[in-house]
Amino acid sequence: MATVVVAQKASTLPYAPIVLAHALNNPAVVKVEYKNVPTLAEHNNATVALTADGTTLTTVSAILRYIVRSHKNTLYGSDPASTSVMDDFIDKSQDIVNSSDFKTLDVIFQQLNHHLTLRSYFVGHKPSVADIAIWGALKANAIFARQIKTGKDLGTYLGRWFNHMSAQAFVEGALAEVAKANDSTKVAKADQGSFDINLIDAEMGKVVTRFPPEPSGYLHIGHAKAALLNKYFADQYKGRLIVRFDDTNPSKEKEEYEHSIKEDLLLIGIDSSVVTYTSDYFDTIYNYALQLIKEGKAYCDTTGQEQMRAERMDGIASQCRDLSVEENLRRFEEMKNGTEFGQTCCLRAKISVDNLNKALRDPVIYRCNLIPHARTGTQWKMYPLYDLACPIVDSIEGVTHALRTDEYHDRNPQYQWFLDNLGLRQVHIWEYSRLSFVYTLMSKRKLTWFVDQGRVSGWDDPRFPTIRGILRRGLTMEALKAYILMQGASTNYITLEWDKLWAVNRKQIDPIAPRHTAVEAANKVKVTVAGADPYTLKEVPRHKKNEALGDKKTAYGPIIWMDQADCKELEVDEEVTLMDWGNAFIRSIEKNAEGVVTAVNAELHLEGDFKKTKKKLTWLADGAELVKVDLMDYDYLITKKKVEEEDELKDLLTPVTEFKTEAIADGNVAELNKGDIIQFERKGYYIVDAVATPTTVARLILIPDGKAASISSKAAPIAQAEAKDAKDAKKKKEKASKDAAPAAAAPAVSGKKAKAAAHAAAQKPAPTWTGPGPKPEEIVELEAQIDAAGLKVRQLKTDKADADVVKAAVDELLALKKQLPVRIEALQALAAAASAAADSFSL
Repeated sequence: MATVVVAQKASTLPYAPIVLAHALNNPAVVKVEYKNVPTLAEHNNATVALTADGTTLTTVSAILRYIVRSHKNTLYGSDPASTSVMDDFIDKSQDIVNSSDFKTLDVIFQQLNHHLTLRSYFVGHKPSVADIAIWGALKANAIFARQIKTGKDLGTYLGRWFNHMSAQAFVEGALAEVAKANDSTKVAKADQGSFDINLIDAEMGKVVTRFPPEPSGYLHIGHAKAALLNKYFADQYKGRLIVRFDDTNPSKEKEEYEHSIKEDLLLIGIDSSVVTYTSDYFDTIYNYALQLIKEGKAYCDTTGQEQMRAERMDGIASQCRDLSVEENLRRFEEMKNGTEFGQTCCLRAKISVDNLNKALRDPVIYRCNLIPHARTGTQWKMYPLYDLACPIVDSIEGVTHALRTDEYHDRNPQYQWFLDNLGLRQVHIWEYSRLSFVYTLMSKRKLTWFVDQGRVSGWDDPRFPTIRGILRRGLTMEALKAYILMQGASTNYITLEWDKLWAVNRKQIDPIAPRHTAVEAANKVKVTVAGADPYTLKEVPRHKKNEALGDKKTAYGPIIWMDQADCKELEVDEEVTLMDWGNAFIRSIEKNAEGVVTAVNAELHLEGDFKKTKKKLTWLADGAELVKVDLMDYDYLITKKKVEEEDELKDLLTPVTEFKTEAIADGNVAELNKGDIIQFERKGYYIVDAVATPTTVARLILIPDGKAASISSKAAPIAQAEAKDAKDAKKKKEKASKDAAPAAAAPAVSGKKAKAAAHAAAQKPAPTWTGPGPKPEEIVELEAQIDAAGLKVRQLKTDKADADVVKAAVDELLALKKQLPVRIEALQALAAAASAAADSFSL
């Protein structure tokens, strides 16, 4: 018997294994157990796990395959062809689970909808594991749930199939079981930050964690995660958190950065009034370095940097590796004194020459630096590197658990080596995934480049992922802390979308953001409202659902201003609702030669029912209290979702990243203070970035709300289109050149071009049946084979499979696509002939 354990608080619930268990309806084969946690700590923080025959599986696709392959059933097909197609759909279901990008998902939805044309199920004539896998993935996908709930077009066939599957008895039974499990664990108040992670050897009241920032830049959201996780575990075990500045590189460190780090930590609720410094332990670290030299475990190397890098890569020992202890001590003294010779040396730990883990290949642990230190002045001419200083100071300060991001994974054995070889108290290492977002750079070096080049206003620029930058953009500390704790200490590395963070923020600010109105100044439209009273001010609530925010003054009058975009959509004699006023009929619309609306005449109809109007419009009464404002919006600094090592930063720069819209707003806006968050109705949430002065207008920044429109890259589609145009132009040029050359002298197509051409052909849409009559079963089956082959190609590319395997799959897809038009043409000709014959006979 197999047991499936489900983390019932998972942000993405693994529905498919639960539904499959109910479809089999045999507890002797598989049973489901629920744990009231967001992740399964004992299974590497997975959300589902299956244990059977001494094996543990932690991915939905592997679990589904194990269950249907291990036990006789009809859910996995009856022949190799159908089971292969089912496997493709199981893999496809994981594409849905792993994506939160609307455009990517929309393509997948359309593919699924196309496949279901004239089909009731994905494979065969009854529900299979393919249907269960896809249904489970769609059920857990927030974008799909929102679309099907709001009636958005998902395709006739996909929506029909999803509802049909949802009505199956085994699906309803699975959902009822999940609901029952959730009901049994409900408490009066959800604990946002509770996740079931147990630290090794953690004792209540004795856990000590540390947050060791280097004072060489401003904290970004990744640092916030590190700080908050360390604080979380310290608080959970009633221990303490040490804030320590790793000040071992005077070339990069500034007092400015130290002050900013302390301020930012205070903002996220971490007391930094008492801190320690690695420089407090320079004497101690120096003595431990001497110990390593005397024990033959470290040596001073004069090898040049490039040669040393090459030797480490190739596993070649340095010519200095076997120097005597006396010579190493002499050289180390030269380093300490900063002599000319000493500056050519570095101290390396004598760990290994050719270890497969290259981080263990005699790492450098001390370097010379003559720049005066901010705290120790000119006392030291050499400084320990982080890899040596960190384990020593952690052990000395009593740290019990060192939380390190997975980027240090290969260097963790270094950490352990120093503890063991220096006879230091042991420290437990806990790895967690570093925070990474799409279209976002976290590298301090790259962020510094943007500042130095003047491409941003500073380290608090709203386009920066620094704590100060995202706070200036409108993120609240409450939302940031809640989001970080939602992520937990998972070791799964993924590049996150920004949507969930800003969605959490929206939930924080929506109940407390006062409502205001703004109209874009460009081509704003003057609307004359017949039947309106003379200009007057009335007290109305700042927020209809939060009386505690008090009232604001709203002006009403016969002349109002409206947005050009709204007025362009108006129709004569149409009834609309003027928000917070009432209904009105549009009696006339005036436009200039370019089609720009210049004036509108309306007639107030307060007796009208606002529930029956399609358009609810914002407006501002013309009056002296109106104020001018600048509404700011921003794009990502780069146009690529994930930057690779080989990418040139300059090639990825977004041309324009700041957008300003001049507008007029209600007079209440003049009373706002810097940092106040409001909502301009029908425009979005804004934070006051600067109040008005005698010479400048107030500036407000649009706060992303987590919806696709607010977090999508404005420039990426353009950049991609330009790249495609350039590629197409290059192809046309190459083709023209090739056509102009004599056939005998035509150059051979390079391997890369041939591969690109094959892949392009593979992606070309296949022709479709146009009738007459229904689509023949032969064409339906052939299209299904093409869909399956296409899914296989995409999965192989995603998995970065071997080139030969991908090529074979592409060739298979091309062969099928080549068959399709031939068969369609032949069968359509037969159908047309048969139809014509039938028409002739009926005549």
